[in-house]
Amino acid sequence: MASFRYTFQKVIDLKSSEKTQAEWLLSSAIGALAAEEQTLEQLRSEQEAWEQKLHDSALSAVPLSELQLIQHYLDYLVTCISSKLTDVLHAQKAVDQSRVKLSDKMKDEKVWLKAKEHARERFQYAMQIKDQNELDELASVRFMLSTP
Repeated sequence: MASFRYTFQKVIDLKSSEKTQAEWLLSSAIGALAAEEQTLEQLRSEQEAWEQKLHDSALSAVPLSELQLIQHYLDYLVTCISSKLTDVLHAQKAVDQSRVKLSDKMKDEKVWLKAKEHARERFQYAMQIKDQNELDELASVRFMLSTP
């Protein structure tokens, strides 16, 4: 009995590797997003700490120049936070795009795998027909030989 060989197996292998690559890209994008969010959280906690320092300094006898210096640094932190928010949004968009690409690659691979399965079913059906025809022929030859 002949074994099934799918003509487009290389295409399926390619689609599978494209899906794997898309998974890696999504994983990388999620990692980048997590890093951006962690940096944002660090900036926010640093801002909180400096705001508390400004508040404590305002209550004690601290020179005005030091208060201004703390305020300037807080302004700088606010600018960094707004910039980091933009980075987080870009990273989120990259994750979303990677998810869409992965979804497309998965659908594409599934279509090809389904086509392969249909081809396998057609092959098996054709083999069953061929086997049945051979058995029918064998039976008819035996019948012809046994009748006088």
